[in-house]
Parts: sequence; C-alpha cells; structure tokens
Amino acid sequence: MQSEQQYIDLYKECRDMIFSHSSDVMNAVRDEAFERFAANGFPTRKEERYKYTDMAKLFAPDYGMNLNRLNIPVDPYKTFRCDVPNLSTCLYFVVNDAFYPTAGNPLSPIVQHPSPLPEGVVIGSLREFATAKYYNLLAGKSHDAVTDLNTMLAQDGLYVYVPKNVKVDRAIQVINMLRSDVDLMVNRRVLIILEPGAELKMLFCDHAADDRNFLATQVIEAYVGENASLDLYCLEETHNKSVRVSNVYIDQRRDSRVNHNVITLHNGTTRNRLDLTFSGEGAECGCYGCVIADKQQHVDNNTLIVHKVPHCTSTELYKYVLDDKATGAFAGRVLVEHGAQKTVSQMTNQNLTTTREAHMYTQPMLEIYADDVKCAHGSTVGQLNDAALFYMRQRGISLQEAKILLQNAFINEVIDHMQLTPLRDRLHHLVEKRFRGELNKCTGCKLCK
Repeated sequence: MQSEQQYIDLYKECRDMIFSHSSDVMNAVRDEAFERFAANGFPTRKEERYKYTDMAKLFAPDYGMNLNRLNIPVDPYKTFRCDVPNLSTCLYFVVNDAFYPTAGNPLSPIVQHPSPLPEGVVIGSLREFATAKYYNLLAGKSHDAVTDLNTMLAQDGLYVYVPKNVKVDRAIQVINMLRSDVDLMVNRRVLIILEPGAELKMLFCDHAADDRNFLATQVIEAYVGENASLDLYCLEETHNKSVRVSNVYIDQRRDSRVNHNVITLHNGTTRNRLDLTFSGEGAECGCYGCVIADKQQHVDNNTLIVHKVPHCTSTELYKYVLDDKATGAFAGRVLVEHGAQKTVSQMTNQNLTTTREAHMYTQPMLEIYADDVKCAHGSTVGQLNDAALFYMRQRGISLQEAKILLQNAFINEVIDHMQLTPLRDRLHHLVEKRFRGELNKCTGCKLCK
C-alpha cells in the first residue's frame, strides 16, 4: 500500500480544501470513492485488466497537485497556435485539469470562419454545469481504482451537452494542455451528454507545454441517447516524461452510433481504458486505435464492449508499430450477455515490431452467452514483409524508404476509418513524418514558449 498511502493521507489532510474549490455534484461522490480506494488500493498485475502495466509504480512518485486552484500563469490563446488547414473547429482549452474560462466562446479568434454553437448546446466548466443525474453514474459502477482516485481528487473538467435532435456541424476541439514549473499530477473529468437524435464530433488533443514530469488521470463519461451520433477522437502528442491514464465510459441507447478513435503519436507511458455498453437495440460502434512508439515508450490499450441487448454491432481495429525498446499491449474483451441475439462483433489487433527489443502483448477475448451471433477476433504480431521489401528495392527504392512506406500503409488503415475528413488528411501527413523521425511536435499545432 505504499503508492496508495500518499493519496489516502493527502485526501484526509486536504479534504476540506478539495471540497471548497469544487461543486456539490462532484463533492457528493468523493467520500464513497475514497472509501473504495482506501480499501482496495491500486490493482496489481495479477488482475486481468492490468496485467501489462504496473499502476502502483506509475503513481509512486511524489507529484505536486494544484488543489488550492492557484492561477496558472498561461494564456493558452497566446501559447497555442493552430494552422491546420481547413480543420475549422470550435476550440476550447483545459489547462491541466481546469476549464479555461475565456475558452467558452466559440467566437474566439482561433476559430476559423466563426459561427455560434446551435441553440441549447452547452460547453463549459464541469464544476459549474455538472448534474447529479449523470455525473459518475457510469464511472462509479466500474469500481476501478484509478477512476476512484480521479473521483476523489478531480475538481473541474469539461461539460458538453447537446439537446434533442440538435446537430453540431462544426467539430469541437479541446486542447488538454499540461503546464507547470514543477512536476505535477492533474485529475481531469469530462462529461458528455447527447440527447436523442443529437450529433457531435469531438477531438481531444493532449499536449505538454513544459519539460516536466507529468501524471494525468482522465475520466470521460459519454451518454449517447436514442438515434444519437458521437464521434470521439483522442490524440496524444506529449513527451517521454509524461504519464497518461485515461478511462472512457460510454453508454449507447437504441439506434445510436459511436465512432471512437485513440491515436498515440508521442508519449512516455500511456494506459487507455474503454468500457462501452449497448443499452438499446440497433446501436453500433466502431473502436479504432493506432500507436507509434519507439525509445522506451509504453502504450497499453484495454477495451471492454458489453452487448446487453440484441441487434447491436461492434467493430474494433487496433494497430501498433513498435521500434527500439518500446512496449505495447492490447487486451480487448467482448461480452455478449444472455438474450443479446443477433449480435455482430469483430475484433482485430495487428502489430509490427521492428526490433528484437520491442515487445508486444496481445489478448483478444470473446465471452458469449447467446447462440445466434456472429463474433470473431484475431491478432497478429510480426515484422515487415521481406518479399514486399525485396520487391520495392528491386525497383530502386532504398531500404529505409521502403520500410517507411510499408509502415505508413499499415497504420493508415486505422486512420482511414476517421469520419472527420480534415483530421484524417492531416494525420496521414503527421504519421509519415513520425516514421521519418521529423515530428517532435505537431507542426500544425505549435506550442510556443
């Protein structure tokens, strides 16, 4: 309990401070989360969902925390510049774990061709808008230690609400900016509510503005109503001193659609968890992930898709390219419950390891309790095709260029599933630059000191 004890002691000592700088809705569930965390601690690698990442080790260092909500001396509108052509998003900022107050205006000068959000759409501080009807309803049921820790300590985050039958044409882009002069831990929450018939595209971009050790926990809860549509993109471009633990919980109602994409281009240690539940018939989801890792980077994606009702469709495709001494892990589980007939599910994990020192762990799983389903899963771990390399070299292409072309084509299959066309086109370019070793930061999204 060494890693846990510092957080247990911190909560006991700073409980009043945490409460005073947050909202009644967020405070109402803190003590219950604390009791679970204090009783259970961090999961060990003996637990199935955490066998590939040592959580206690990640949380062992003594990070600073801004529990007293001191003002961070940064104006993200001056620090951040976005010149991605034709992306044309409504841009918002979360600085560390707090919604940046002036970012609530979609008419900010960064937005290209500004236009107001549709009537009734709310994007703002979770501390201000969170409602007890939705907050922690999904995450609280998970009894996950990191989620409980986040619930204990999170004081703010992002709230997104789209009313019934409202379509948000312009994508919402949220920059999660890590900024500190000292090593820092941040705990961020996101609550997304789509009423029946609503449509929304959201892009989260994680960046680190300073060369410090960062630990970020993030919990996203998304409620997707009947016949609603959510495209959720999570792009990480931090640095090798960054630890990111993100848990996403999604609930889908009848005839809803979700497209979830997680892209890791630069990181230190990353652990992404996705729990998605079909609560209404006729719903479908596409879950896609691509990872490019080198040096000693570590990326662990863990998914659970629960088919509770009949006539739902899930598709998963995750691809990794690992170089140097990088470590990758994918564990995906599809659970088809009793009565969930006519389920269609396909899970695929494909991986390239370009060195003997790179390691990939893959564990696709199906658990089926219905007899009228179409479910399949598969995984591969290998190296670049020698015949393809030989073919390209015979036509005058250098070995290095041939490897880049094959790796690029391998990853692009995931990117091609993205529905946000400007982002898809831009990522094709960024992925190629990443393989060429030219991309230290997103050249289209400059963080300037």
